[in-house]
Amino acid sequence: MDLYTRKIVDWHTNKRMTKELVLEALDQAYHRQRSQSEVLHHSDRGSHYASHEYQKRLTTYGMKGI
Repeated sequence: MDLYTRKIVDWHTNKRMTKELVLEALDQAYHRQRSQSEVLHHSDRGSHYASHEYQKRLTTYGMKGI
């Protein structure tokens, strides 16, 4: 959710929580809602969000994980 506009930018569901699921949601949110300024990204602290691949994707997209 974009906390400024209260808009849901993306979501995905599945029977299992996987790294691929959260990466797909991040990718789609980024491509739908490209920001011209720095984005602060807040997630829970699950292993999916702490994975090297997820953290690298945040950096690639210019997002700062908090």
